[in-house]
Amino acid sequence: MVLALSFAAFSPVASLCTRTNSCSLRSTPHSQEASLLRQAAEVADLSAGLTAPHPNFGCVIARGTDVVGHGFLYAQGTKCAELQAVEIARELSRGATAYLNLEPGDCYGDLTPVSSLVQAGISRVVVGIRHPLHHLRGKAIQALRSQGVQVDVVGEDLLGKAFEVEALKSCLVVNAPLLYWAAYCVPFSVLKFAMTLDGKIAASSGHASWVSSKVSRHRVFELRGRSDAIIVGGNTVRRDDPQLTARHGGGHVPARIVLSRTLDFPEERKLWNVFDAYTIVATQRGACKDMQKKLASKGVEVVEFDFLNPKDVMEYCYDRGYLSLLWECGGSLSAPAIKSGVIHKLFAFVAPKIIGGENAPSPVGELGNVEMTQAIDLIDVSYEQIGPDILVSGYIKPIPDLSPVIPSVDETSALDPTISPYETNIIFFYKTWDEYGVFSNFSPHPVQMPDENGDYIMWPSVEHYYQAHKFIPADAPLAGEFVQQIKIAKSPEEAARLGRKLQRQHPEMVREDWDTVKIDVMYSALKCKFSTYSNLKSLLCSTAGCILVEASPHDLFWGGGREGEGLNYLGRLLMKLRSEIMENTSTPV
Repeated sequence: MVLALSFAAFSPVASLCTRTNSCSLRSTPHSQEASLLRQAAEVADLSAGLTAPHPNFGCVIARGTDVVGHGFLYAQGTKCAELQAVEIARELSRGATAYLNLEPGDCYGDLTPVSSLVQAGISRVVVGIRHPLHHLRGKAIQALRSQGVQVDVVGEDLLGKAFEVEALKSCLVVNAPLLYWAAYCVPFSVLKFAMTLDGKIAASSGHASWVSSKVSRHRVFELRGRSDAIIVGGNTVRRDDPQLTARHGGGHVPARIVLSRTLDFPEERKLWNVFDAYTIVATQRGACKDMQKKLASKGVEVVEFDFLNPKDVMEYCYDRGYLSLLWECGGSLSAPAIKSGVIHKLFAFVAPKIIGGENAPSPVGELGNVEMTQAIDLIDVSYEQIGPDILVSGYIKPIPDLSPVIPSVDETSALDPTISPYETNIIFFYKTWDEYGVFSNFSPHPVQMPDENGDYIMWPSVEHYYQAHKFIPADAPLAGEFVQQIKIAKSPEEAARLGRKLQRQHPEMVREDWDTVKIDVMYSALKCKFSTYSNLKSLLCSTAGCILVEASPHDLFWGGGREGEGLNYLGRLLMKLRSEIMENTSTPV
């Protein structure tokens, strides 16, 4: 199993996976149980930088203090952490305890994380935090308890410093992006800068290569890989001409977002090359239409705002489904971002050098503070030496612990029976962790489809099948290689990234009729998916009378677009399929 191997490569916890039937599960000291829960949080973070940010799930199965199984969610649309862990632990799961950093979320539509633990014979589950999303909070905990599994939640059933301080902190930190996203309806935003000891990010001339060391810059690449997008201002683009890639030779590639009111740019900048990374330019409505056309011709997406400001841009990024953002801007943009409240954490790389200069720029511009008592104090500050530099990090806003304040659907109904979360006639879905996320072509449901010879082949997901069929029939050997590469991609996300990249690099390999057949290709895979999995078919039919909208704001073909301007073909195909299923079903589903 690939995920099990990557666990051994990244974590010392693997050395604890010894097989033993000894130790009483209930007698494990609190300090050791807290340690096991922290290990689950460490495991949950193993896919960081390899895939797009997503809710981080980690599962550690232990008998006493001996770890016998482990797993983590690699990407949306891949095997859940709980199922991986019980597959490793096998018969040792029976009577064991599972430690979960986060209450299970279900992107299968059938509570696979819960059923995996129950069927394996897990007798007790320790949960770090309840799921922060309304439609998932408390659902898995209730399902486990209804199956006779003892569930202990930190802060509710498990009290004490070891749990509430050490273990809980680990669980909160590993899912900080999700928690901020759920609490504030904006992506988790990190401001990063490098400065000299005298607080300068460049010389008076503007020259800034390099303030920090090579080791520090490598850490910045890691931060980029953990982000959905990197944000800079127009001055940075004009002065530094950055590339803003993760430069890790593979894995997740974040988008680049440029904020500029004037679009006063040179025609050639590295960010205008969208071959390997996507670029979005956010600007004021009506700004420099000529430059807008030039950028669009290069494949850069231009988004106009009535009034360009950090808060509205963050709302746009939230609508786009982004969980985590990295700001690498200068002081003229970082200051308004901090003042508007959209920056949550700060990383400052301090280099042991002095540059001086009365007009040399500083990392944060004017905040309007006139007394030191108005300074912003960071929370949970940490210090780390990286090569010759010191990395100072801390939170501007504390990580929200939503478990005590967000009621579940059942709790809300109990408080006010007139409230229903399902009154709307429009159902949106996009990410697999959305309430109807199983409708996504990224959901983790393999489909068995016939090839051109009539032989049936199992594809890991609808997206794998769709992307591969850009190159089928594979008349050329190279096209056949592309198909195989896509088929073995470790996640739907990577299949999509690879398929799109190969399509751009080798347009001559794409089947000539692709634009006319791609809808049929998608529909055939969707029909197979919903006919194979009865729970998905039931869920689809339960939406009868509702309009289904794939809420991707940037895919204007399969999605609905940001303001409903998209064609929403995925939603249309699902509604068509729903109608066919219901017409052919003699009894209600």
